[in-house]
Amino acid sequence: MHAPPLEIETGRQPTASVIILHGLGASGDDFVPLCEQLDLAAVGALRYVLPHAPLRPVTINGGAVMPAWYDILALGGQGGEDETGLRASQAIVEGLIAREVARGVPPGRIVLGGFSQGCALALLTGLRHRERLAAIVGLSGYLPLAATTVAERSSANQTTPIFLAHGRFDPMIAPARAAASRDALRALGYAVQWHEYPMEHEVCQPEIDDLQRFLRQVLVAA
Repeated sequence: MHAPPLEIETGRQPTASVIILHGLGASGDDFVPLCEQLDLAAVGALRYVLPHAPLRPVTINGGAVMPAWYDILALGGQGGEDETGLRASQAIVEGLIAREVARGVPPGRIVLGGFSQGCALALLTGLRHRERLAAIVGLSGYLPLAATTVAERSSANQTTPIFLAHGRFDPMIAPARAAASRDALRALGYAVQWHEYPMEHEVCQPEIDDLQRFLRQVLVAA
């Protein structure tokens, strides 16, 4: 990462953590408003961890250098996937999880989530993580490296709740692609909670309300 993660703590000595990975060209700061809107007082003190992606050239944007968890070669994944970039960022996220554990937050009290590219990375990492997480959250994204999921997934997170949400009019990541990811996960036995909203590639208030209910449920029960 080109800068340390942004962190927000809702109280002293957090006992839960929510890691949120931003999308292409954005930064951790973009999700500060979302964290401020979530009312998770029932969970107790928690820490939001909002990392900033590495700076890298992005093919689909003419090679311009910007924050990106991995390169995108063409819309809709038609040009193939940047497995090297995905694997490197997976290692970064594993480090973030390990850091929370070292600070006293058990894996079962850690939620890993993200938007767009961040969603892809959250699914990639969360399904492969060797200790059970509280939940995986994917907003407006898809399942990357899908063909390797069966061989690489961890049994520890087979029953981890997954929250997936997508806009019906998303022009960046087609709803059909997101739905295919949902179906692939369900076919593998994952408990996927699916939500659709009349929006494009963004976050809306009903989505935040649904996410809040989900986070309360998984973290209070954890």
